[in-house]
Amino acid sequence: MIASAQDSQIEAGHTEARHRKVGHTSYIGLGSNLGDRLAYLRFAIEALSKIGQVRVSRLYASPPMGPQDQPDYLNAVVELVTTLSPLDLLDQLQSIELDAGRVRKRHWGERTLDLDLLLYDQDQIQHPRLNVPHVGLMARDFVVLPLLDLLPQATIGEVNLFDLACVQNPTAHAISDLPGQHVVQKAWFHDQLFKVAEKYT
Repeated sequence: MIASAQDSQIEAGHTEARHRKVGHTSYIGLGSNLGDRLAYLRFAIEALSKIGQVRVSRLYASPPMGPQDQPDYLNAVVELVTTLSPLDLLDQLQSIELDAGRVRKRHWGERTLDLDLLLYDQDQIQHPRLNVPHVGLMARDFVVLPLLDLLPQATIGEVNLFDLACVQNPTAHAISDLPGQHVVQKAWFHDQLFKVAEKYT
């Protein structure tokens, strides 16, 4: 039997629908250096958990990148499995930032919440609004270190992230490794969303 044009359109529609339902694994960098930094990061994770399944790295402290007349950061990385396309996910991230009161006053300046799409499946994306892998990812220890919590064997191209200079000589440090910060780390993992908690506590 020869399929009609209408049959072909229906099949194409079914294929597109199936593609939309496929879960895509993305990694999102989180940062905050204004106000209640821990609360802002938790706010972001709660919001992300509503659009997919999440796992979360340890919490890190890092000095600011760019202007030094601003507070230190708290950082983490979230693994998010979602059916959203990259640009739809970017829209969601920017919406969450706005809900957290993010105001862009200066380049690399202080912010209540910063969310960066680091990786999306194995895709390489070049778009006026989005580049994946994220530009500068491999030079930023405050991104790579928490990413390695979730992906210990992570590579980009031929590069093993564990071998990067920023990992071997980091300025960012896991909160759990800093004196007197164990209570903060425990608070970070106080609910079941934080799937790697058992590994580090």
